[in-house]
Amino acid sequence: MKATINNHILDNYLAFLETLSPGAKLDIISKLTQSLKLEIKPKENLFDSSFGAWVGNESAEDIIKDIRNSRAFNYFHP
Repeated sequence: MKATINNHILDNYLAFLETLSPGAKLDIISKLTQSLKLEIKPKENLFDSSFGAWVGNESAEDIIKDIRNSRAFNYFHP
């Protein structure tokens, strides 16, 4: 269903674009290309970023205490 809607929208755009001059079409192509270049972001390498030292001022004991205090147990008793 969504693909049908997108095709319908694209068909309407193309019908409008057919009425434009070649220069106007080239301007649109240029602007679309620039907008795509701005949207393309390099992929973040999550594997490499998962390695490294812990950054923080807390001691190991404080971190363990925070983890234990944040635990929530939800037992289901029928």
